[in-house]
Amino acid sequence: MRESIEQLCRQLRLAHVADGYADVPFTTPEEFVHGLLLKERDGRDHAKAFRNIKKAHFLDEKSLDNYHWHKDIHFPGHLDKEELCNLTFIRRQENVILVGAPGTGKTHLATALGREACLKGYEVRFFRVSRLVEELESALAARKLKNFRRKLEMVELIILDEMGYLPFEKEGSELLFQLISEWYEQKSLILTSNLEFSQWNRIFSDSRLTAAMVDRLIHHAHIISYTGQSFRLTNALSKRM
Repeated sequence: MRESIEQLCRQLRLAHVADGYADVPFTTPEEFVHGLLLKERDGRDHAKAFRNIKKAHFLDEKSLDNYHWHKDIHFPGHLDKEELCNLTFIRRQENVILVGAPGTGKTHLATALGREACLKGYEVRFFRVSRLVEELESALAARKLKNFRRKLEMVELIILDEMGYLPFEKEGSELLFQLISEWYEQKSLILTSNLEFSQWNRIFSDSRLTAAMVDRLIHHAHIISYTGQSFRLTNALSKRM
């Protein structure tokens, strides 16, 4: 009988029923069917979350559970920690911009929010901005730019990490601007930067392009600023004392 059940589950694409039906508590047939369907739904949700995390290409396994909400994180008046972690901004196709010195926890929070989004069923992609520009330039040179952009059409949250660490040439700046313009009011972005917006002319060679990019990013955006000293530097100094 078990083999027959497993075969039927494969035919009906009920991947999680065969492994879970024996553990479903019930007193009525309705309770059994309900419990069985919940097993299948939860199994599919878990598998989808795992696939989303894998496709996101996070650099590490940071999560909100181990994030240090220190006193030097400054939220805008209209946003608090709970609403941020509830990911309301994704449903509203808004952006989150984390600005501050290196080593203060921006990438950790961006990654943790992205991972939480994957667990809740959103499709996410994580990019170091310099790497993204390299990929765009390579795609353009190989005449595959359209295919590259198409792969991101269904992604709901894009994380752009470390904007400002390296300057870009004119072509790379324009490609990045085109991509961000396409995403404007269509997706949510989380962006981390060590530079204030007034200093972004250091990154991009064209001041008009810089202004247009900043304008699109900060519209519908929650800007969270980080002050204080780098955790990595503080930790290194404490070990030397």
